[in-house]
Amino acid sequence: MHVEFWFDPICPFCWMTSRWIRLVAPERDLEITWRPISLLFKNEMTEEYPFFERATASLALLRVVEAARVRVGDAVVGDLYTEFGRAIHQRQAEVDLAGVLAGLGLDADLADAATDAAWDDVIRVHMADALDLAGTDVGVPIIAVEGATGRVGLFGPVLTTLPDPAQRLRLWDGFVAMADTPGFFELKRSRTSSPEPIADELV
Repeated sequence: MHVEFWFDPICPFCWMTSRWIRLVAPERDLEITWRPISLLFKNEMTEEYPFFERATASLALLRVVEAARVRVGDAVVGDLYTEFGRAIHQRQAEVDLAGVLAGLGLDADLADAATDAAWDDVIRVHMADALDLAGTDVGVPIIAVEGATGRVGLFGPVLTTLPDPAQRLRLWDGFVAMADTPGFFELKRSRTSSPEPIADELV
């Protein structure tokens, strides 16, 4: 099954969900295309916004992602997101962009894209596609699948811990069932905790 997963590296909930779907992928034969959303653009953040600086730094990473996609292909995007997330969410550290590119065998000059606003248009196109599917009153992650009635996108699932192996698959199967149900729109409850650190071997 082809799956599209929209992400912003800054979001810890999106990071948790991304680790879940990576674990599910080999067991449900998922082919994931990783696509960008900039929360800076989505929420029209100004300098007064509490996360403005972090969202701006995250936009710079998304520019590099899109430059790498054009040069190397879709396959590298998930690896870039993984390395960005390991730094941001696992180590609470600034992303060493040069080190990430070198570690993945990518050209060092891709780092130049971080300050190149010409990439913003393509990021907005990816974002618009997600919002057309899931609506505008959502954040990340957004996941799209091909259902019986066509392509369907939903916001979530929002996770604070990684489910155990059996729960991971049940959650995925439930997500697909909801996405494929005509007229289904929303399940929600208030969050009472923040994402927990993920064990290194699962990242």
